[in-house]
Amino acid sequence: MKFEVAFFDLDDTLYDKQSGLWEAIRNRMSLYMHERLGMSWEVIPTLRRHYFETYGTTLRGLQLHHQVDADDYLAYVHDLPIHEFIQPDPQLRQMLMTLPLRRFIFTNADRDHARRVLQTLNIADCFDGIIDVRAIHFYCKPEPQAYQIALQIAEIDEPQQCLYLDDSLVNLAAARKLGFYTVLVGQDGHEPQVDLSIREIKELRKKMPHLWDNQRGTP
Repeated sequence: MKFEVAFFDLDDTLYDKQSGLWEAIRNRMSLYMHERLGMSWEVIPTLRRHYFETYGTTLRGLQLHHQVDADDYLAYVHDLPIHEFIQPDPQLRQMLMTLPLRRFIFTNADRDHARRVLQTLNIADCFDGIIDVRAIHFYCKPEPQAYQIALQIAEIDEPQQCLYLDDSLVNLAAARKLGFYTVLVGQDGHEPQVDLSIREIKELRKKMPHLWDNQRGTP
């Protein structure tokens, strides 16, 4: 089976985890729960963890149990000066632009946040589309429906035709069960729940050089 599409997660996948951006977003989530919903600081960490582990995102849990407005939540948690955390990445741009596959961002965040991150990294034009939380109807990775909708948007019939890169082992394990070829970003060494692990996104070409040789086949 040849690869036709590469799906890329956004936060902590396309940029260094040490940037602090995702940690800042998480802090904004907690602040939202405290300021908008009146929750005490003591219960917020446990509740956020429960919603994340149960539904894939804090937002999904807040929608189901607290009827929060998704637009208000997403605007609030992503209201950050992204350029203070990440900068343009010429090496990443070169790798993406030369990868001979259709490329999609596949994120549980919203399109506006994704665009800001991609523009800051100077890679917005490297992708054929953004599949965000609204595009997947607020189903969230690792829910199977999220992956199925992503396949429909990319006009792909077989998950085996897809390369999927993410920093979340839970998301990757769910995708692998469906047939995606999975790459864990941010960890080196063997991980049995995925097909490949790389320390950073730019290692993809070193670990899977055949993708750039017009072969596109799985190893």
